[in-house]
Amino acid sequence: MKGSGAKLIVVHPSIHNHPATRHHRLWLLLFLSFFTFTFLLALINTKHSPSSTAAYSAASNRLSKPISDALLHYAATANATDRMSPAEMEAVAAALRGCIAPCNFLVFGLTHETLLWKGLNQGGRTVFLDENEYLISKYEQSISDFEAYDVQYTTKVSELRKRIESVQDQRRNECRPVQNLLFSNCEMGINDLPNHLYSIPWDLILVDGPRGYSPKMPGRMSAIFTAAVLARSKRGGGEKTHVFVHEFEREVERVCSDEFLCRENLVETQSSLAHFVLEKMEPNCYEFCTERRSPAFRAAKSSSGRDD
Repeated sequence: MKGSGAKLIVVHPSIHNHPATRHHRLWLLLFLSFFTFTFLLALINTKHSPSSTAAYSAASNRLSKPISDALLHYAATANATDRMSPAEMEAVAAALRGCIAPCNFLVFGLTHETLLWKGLNQGGRTVFLDENEYLISKYEQSISDFEAYDVQYTTKVSELRKRIESVQDQRRNECRPVQNLLFSNCEMGINDLPNHLYSIPWDLILVDGPRGYSPKMPGRMSAIFTAAVLARSKRGGGEKTHVFVHEFEREVERVCSDEFLCRENLVETQSSLAHFVLEKMEPNCYEFCTERRSPAFRAAKSSSGRDD
Protein backbone atom coordinates (compact mmCIF):
# COMPACT_ATOMS: atom_id res chain seq x y z
CA MET A 1 0.00 0.00 0.00
CA LYS A 2 1.44 3.28 -0.98
CA GLY A 3 1.85 5.80 1.76
CA SER A 4 0.22 9.17 1.34
CA GLY A 5 2.53 12.19 1.42
CA ALA A 6 1.49 15.72 2.47
CA LYS A 7 2.24 18.43 -0.06
CA LEU A 8 2.51 22.17 0.71
CA ILE A 9 1.49 24.49 -2.05
CA VAL A 10 2.25 28.23 -1.60
CA VAL A 11 0.16 30.65 -3.64
CA HIS A 12 1.02 34.37 -3.81
CA PRO A 13 -0.25 37.22 -6.00
CA SER A 14 1.80 38.27 -8.98
CA ILE A 15 3.70 41.50 -8.51
CA HIS A 16 5.73 41.39 -11.68
CA ASN A 17 5.68 44.77 -13.45
CA HIS A 18 2.00 45.53 -12.95
CA PRO A 19 1.49 49.11 -14.23
CA ALA A 20 -0.86 50.15 -11.39
CA THR A 21 1.56 48.81 -8.79
CA ARG A 22 4.48 50.74 -10.27
CA HIS A 23 2.35 53.91 -10.40
CA HIS A 24 1.31 53.65 -6.76
CA ARG A 25 4.84 52.91 -5.67
CA LEU A 26 6.12 55.99 -7.49
CA TRP A 27 3.60 58.28 -5.79
CA LEU A 28 4.39 56.71 -2.42
CA LEU A 29 8.10 57.28 -2.99
CA LEU A 30 7.53 60.92 -3.96
CA PHE A 31 5.30 61.51 -0.93
CA LEU A 32 7.79 59.95 1.49
CA SER A 33 10.68 61.88 -0.09
CA PHE A 34 8.84 65.19 0.28
CA PHE A 35 7.92 64.39 3.88
CA THR A 36 11.50 63.45 4.74
CA PHE A 37 12.90 66.61 3.09
CA THR A 38 10.41 68.85 4.87
CA PHE A 39 10.98 67.19 8.23
CA LEU A 40 14.77 67.42 7.97
CA LEU A 41 14.56 71.03 6.82
CA ALA A 42 12.41 71.89 9.82
CA LEU A 43 14.81 70.13 12.19
CA ILE A 44 17.77 72.04 10.76
CA ASN A 45 15.98 75.34 11.30
CA THR A 46 14.84 74.53 14.82
CA LYS A 47 17.20 75.48 17.62
CA HIS A 48 17.27 73.07 20.54
CA SER A 49 19.60 72.14 23.38
CA PRO A 50 21.54 68.90 22.76
CA SER A 51 21.56 68.22 26.51
CA SER A 52 17.80 68.38 26.87
CA THR A 53 15.82 65.42 25.55
CA ALA A 54 12.58 67.00 26.75
CA ALA A 55 13.23 70.21 24.81
CA TYR A 56 14.01 68.19 21.68
CA SER A 57 10.79 66.20 22.04
CA ALA A 58 8.71 69.36 22.53
CA ALA A 59 10.26 70.99 19.47
CA SER A 60 9.52 67.90 17.37
CA ASN A 61 5.90 67.93 18.48
CA ARG A 62 5.54 71.56 17.48
CA LEU A 63 6.76 70.73 13.99
CA SER A 64 4.25 68.02 13.24
CA LYS A 65 1.03 70.02 12.83
CA PRO A 66 2.21 72.68 10.31
CA ILE A 67 4.08 70.06 8.31
CA SER A 68 1.09 67.74 8.18
CA ASP A 69 -1.16 70.65 7.19
CA ALA A 70 1.20 71.54 4.35
CA LEU A 71 1.43 67.94 3.15
CA LEU A 72 -2.34 67.55 3.11
CA HIS A 73 -2.72 70.84 1.25
CA TYR A 74 -0.24 69.96 -1.49
CA ALA A 75 -1.63 66.46 -1.84
CA ALA A 76 -5.09 67.94 -2.43
CA THR A 77 -3.88 70.58 -4.91
CA ALA A 78 -1.27 68.63 -6.83
CA ASN A 79 -2.58 69.87 -10.19
CA ALA A 80 -2.73 73.58 -9.29
CA THR A 81 -1.35 75.84 -12.01
CA ASP A 82 -1.03 79.16 -10.15
CA ARG A 83 2.03 78.13 -8.17
CA MET A 84 5.59 79.36 -7.90
CA SER A 85 8.33 77.51 -9.72
CA PRO A 86 10.71 75.33 -7.66
CA ALA A 87 13.49 77.91 -8.13
CA GLU A 88 11.25 80.70 -6.85
CA MET A 89 10.19 78.73 -3.78
CA GLU A 90 13.78 77.79 -3.04
CA ALA A 91 14.85 81.48 -3.15
CA VAL A 92 12.33 82.36 -0.43
CA ALA A 93 13.14 79.21 1.55
CA ALA A 94 16.87 80.04 1.43
CA ALA A 95 16.21 83.49 2.90
CA LEU A 96 14.13 81.91 5.66
CA ARG A 97 16.92 79.43 6.42
CA GLY A 98 19.38 82.31 6.71
CA CYS A 99 17.16 84.26 9.08
CA ILE A 100 18.23 84.42 12.71
CA ALA A 101 15.33 82.85 14.64
CA PRO A 102 12.74 83.88 15.51
CA CYS A 103 12.04 85.19 12.02
CA ASN A 104 9.29 87.73 11.29
CA PHE A 105 7.76 87.01 7.88
CA LEU A 106 5.08 89.24 6.30
CA VAL A 107 3.25 87.90 3.23
CA PHE A 108 0.95 89.91 0.97
CA GLY A 109 -1.49 87.44 -0.60
CA LEU A 110 -2.94 84.01 0.20
CA THR A 111 -1.63 81.68 -2.49
CA HIS A 112 -0.84 78.05 -3.27
CA GLU A 113 2.34 78.41 -1.17
CA THR A 114 0.67 79.85 1.96
CA LEU A 115 1.03 76.74 4.13
CA LEU A 116 4.56 76.17 2.86
CA TRP A 117 5.65 79.60 4.14
CA LYS A 118 3.99 78.98 7.49
CA GLY A 119 5.54 75.51 7.77
CA LEU A 120 9.05 76.65 6.83
CA ASN A 121 9.09 79.52 9.32
CA GLN A 122 9.01 77.28 12.39
CA GLY A 123 9.49 79.17 15.64
CA GLY A 124 8.97 82.49 13.88
CA ARG A 125 5.96 84.67 13.19
CA THR A 126 4.27 84.50 9.80
CA VAL A 127 1.52 87.03 9.06
CA PHE A 128 -0.61 87.06 5.91
CA LEU A 129 -2.46 90.05 4.40
CA ASP A 130 -5.15 89.53 1.79
CA GLU A 131 -8.08 91.35 0.20
CA ASN A 132 -10.39 88.32 0.49
CA GLU A 133 -11.95 88.21 3.95
CA TYR A 134 -13.81 84.99 3.14
CA LEU A 135 -10.60 83.19 2.15
CA ILE A 136 -8.93 84.33 5.35
CA SER A 137 -11.83 82.90 7.34
CA LYS A 138 -11.50 79.54 5.57
CA TYR A 139 -7.82 79.30 6.47
CA GLU A 140 -8.48 80.30 10.07
CA GLN A 141 -11.13 77.61 10.41
CA SER A 142 -8.94 74.80 9.07
CA ILE A 143 -5.44 75.79 10.24
CA SER A 144 -4.53 76.26 13.87
CA ASP A 145 -2.48 79.31 14.90
CA PHE A 146 -3.05 80.98 11.52
CA GLU A 147 -2.57 84.78 11.59
CA ALA A 148 -4.04 86.79 8.73
CA TYR A 149 -5.75 90.16 8.25
CA ASP A 150 -7.86 91.57 5.45
CA VAL A 151 -6.79 94.71 3.58
CA GLN A 152 -9.06 97.10 1.70
CA TYR A 153 -6.97 98.40 -1.18
CA THR A 154 -7.89 101.77 -2.70
CA THR A 155 -5.64 101.63 -5.78
CA LYS A 156 -6.18 100.40 -9.34
CA VAL A 157 -3.67 99.12 -11.86
CA SER A 158 -4.76 101.81 -14.32
CA GLU A 159 -3.72 104.53 -11.82
CA LEU A 160 -0.05 103.50 -11.70
CA ARG A 161 1.57 106.69 -13.04
CA LYS A 162 -0.71 109.04 -11.11
CA ARG A 163 -0.07 107.20 -7.84
CA ILE A 164 3.70 107.21 -8.25
CA GLU A 165 3.74 110.92 -9.06
CA SER A 166 1.72 111.55 -5.90
CA VAL A 167 4.32 109.73 -3.82
CA GLN A 168 7.15 111.67 -5.43
CA ASP A 169 5.38 114.95 -4.68
CA GLN A 170 4.89 113.95 -1.04
CA ARG A 171 8.16 112.15 -0.39
CA ARG A 172 9.24 114.77 2.18
CA ASN A 173 5.90 114.75 3.95
CA GLU A 174 3.26 112.02 4.06
CA CYS A 175 5.08 109.59 1.75
CA ARG A 176 8.50 109.57 3.38
CA PRO A 177 10.57 106.36 3.10
CA VAL A 178 11.06 106.33 6.89
CA GLN A 179 7.91 106.72 8.97
CA ASN A 180 5.22 104.93 10.96
CA LEU A 181 2.52 104.29 8.36
CA LEU A 182 -0.08 103.97 11.10
CA PHE A 183 -0.08 107.76 11.35
CA SER A 184 0.43 108.48 7.66
CA ASN A 185 -2.01 109.87 5.11
CA CYS A 186 0.05 108.79 2.11
CA GLU A 187 -2.44 107.39 -0.41
CA MET A 188 -0.06 104.58 -1.39
CA GLY A 189 0.63 103.42 2.16
CA ILE A 190 -1.48 100.85 4.02
CA ASN A 191 -2.38 102.50 7.32
CA ASP A 192 -5.35 100.49 8.57
CA LEU A 193 -3.68 97.30 9.75
CA PRO A 194 -3.74 96.27 13.43
CA ASN A 195 -1.49 98.71 15.29
CA HIS A 196 1.03 96.15 16.52
CA LEU A 197 2.01 95.09 12.99
CA TYR A 198 3.73 98.44 12.36
CA SER A 199 6.15 97.94 15.25
CA ILE A 200 7.30 94.42 14.27
CA PRO A 201 10.82 94.34 12.76
CA TRP A 202 10.08 92.33 9.62
CA ASP A 203 12.96 90.16 8.41
CA LEU A 204 11.25 88.96 5.22
CA ILE A 205 8.41 90.46 3.20
CA LEU A 206 6.87 88.68 0.24
CA VAL A 207 4.60 90.60 -2.14
CA ASP A 208 2.43 88.02 -3.93
CA GLY A 209 -0.87 89.88 -3.77
CA PRO A 210 -3.32 91.45 -4.25
CA ARG A 211 -4.69 90.72 -7.74
CA GLY A 212 -3.17 92.76 -10.54
CA TYR A 213 -3.83 91.20 -13.92
CA SER A 214 -6.41 93.73 -15.20
CA PRO A 215 -6.69 97.56 -15.13
CA LYS A 216 -9.56 97.61 -12.61
CA MET A 217 -7.83 95.40 -10.04
CA PRO A 218 -5.98 96.96 -7.10
CA GLY A 219 -2.51 95.88 -8.19
CA ARG A 220 0.48 95.62 -5.90
CA MET A 221 1.65 99.22 -5.81
CA SER A 222 0.45 99.79 -2.22
CA ALA A 223 1.92 96.48 -1.08
CA ILE A 224 5.33 97.28 -2.60
CA PHE A 225 5.36 100.83 -1.24
CA THR A 226 4.34 99.60 2.22
CA ALA A 227 7.02 96.89 2.15
CA ALA A 228 9.63 99.50 1.23
CA VAL A 229 8.66 101.78 4.12
CA LEU A 230 8.45 98.95 6.67
CA ALA A 231 11.93 97.76 5.67
CA ARG A 232 13.54 101.20 5.80
CA SER A 233 11.78 102.13 9.05
CA LYS A 234 12.74 98.90 10.79
CA ARG A 235 13.51 99.24 14.47
CA GLY A 236 15.12 96.34 16.26
CA GLY A 237 16.15 93.03 14.75
CA GLY A 238 18.72 92.87 11.98
CA GLU A 239 19.85 95.77 9.83
CA LYS A 240 18.46 94.29 6.61
CA THR A 241 15.10 93.12 5.27
CA HIS A 242 14.61 90.69 2.39
CA VAL A 243 11.77 91.78 0.10
CA PHE A 244 10.48 89.48 -2.63
CA VAL A 245 8.13 90.59 -5.42
CA HIS A 246 6.37 87.92 -7.44
CA GLU A 247 5.31 88.39 -11.08
CA PHE A 248 8.00 90.99 -11.48
CA GLU A 249 7.60 91.00 -15.26
CA ARG A 250 4.29 92.91 -15.03
CA GLU A 251 4.38 96.71 -15.31
CA VAL A 252 3.06 97.61 -11.87
CA GLU A 253 5.40 95.20 -10.09
CA ARG A 254 8.43 96.24 -12.16
CA VAL A 255 7.89 100.00 -12.03
CA CYS A 256 6.97 100.14 -8.32
CA SER A 257 9.89 97.91 -7.42
CA ASP A 258 12.24 100.22 -9.33
CA GLU A 259 10.77 103.27 -7.62
CA PHE A 260 10.57 102.09 -4.01
CA LEU A 261 12.76 99.00 -3.62
CA CYS A 262 15.38 100.19 -6.13
CA ARG A 263 17.51 98.33 -8.65
CA GLU A 264 20.60 99.00 -6.55
CA ASN A 265 19.09 96.65 -3.93
CA LEU A 266 18.17 93.87 -6.36
CA VAL A 267 20.28 90.81 -5.54
CA GLU A 268 18.71 88.13 -7.76
CA THR A 269 15.79 87.13 -9.94
CA GLN A 270 14.36 83.64 -10.29
CA SER A 271 11.82 83.22 -13.08
CA SER A 272 9.26 85.92 -12.22
CA LEU A 273 10.45 86.50 -8.64
CA ALA A 274 12.66 89.47 -7.76
CA HIS A 275 14.69 89.48 -4.55
CA PHE A 276 15.71 92.79 -2.95
CA VAL A 277 17.68 93.39 0.25
CA LEU A 278 16.96 96.73 1.92
CA GLU A 279 18.83 98.36 4.79
CA LYS A 280 17.46 100.66 7.47
CA MET A 281 17.51 104.38 6.73
CA GLU A 282 17.80 107.42 8.95
CA PRO A 283 14.61 109.46 9.58
CA ASN A 284 15.98 112.48 7.72
CA CYS A 285 16.32 110.56 4.42
CA TYR A 286 13.72 111.44 1.78
CA GLU A 287 14.80 109.49 -1.30
CA PHE A 288 13.95 105.82 -1.77
CA CYS A 289 16.70 105.28 -4.33
CA THR A 290 20.03 106.83 -5.22
CA GLU A 291 18.50 107.92 -8.53
CA ARG A 292 15.13 109.51 -7.72
CA ARG A 293 13.32 108.74 -10.97
CA SER A 294 13.81 105.15 -12.06
CA PRO A 295 14.43 104.23 -15.73
CA ALA A 296 11.27 102.11 -15.68
CA PHE A 297 9.13 105.03 -14.53
CA ARG A 298 10.67 107.42 -17.07
CA ALA A 299 10.05 104.91 -19.84
CA ALA A 300 6.44 104.47 -18.71
CA LYS A 301 5.86 108.22 -18.74
CA SER A 302 7.54 108.61 -22.12
CA SER A 303 5.31 105.95 -23.68
CA SER A 304 2.26 107.82 -22.39
CA GLY A 305 3.40 111.04 -24.07
CA ARG A 306 4.17 112.82 -20.78
CA ASP A 307 7.43 114.04 -19.30
CA ASP A 308 8.64 116.43 -16.62
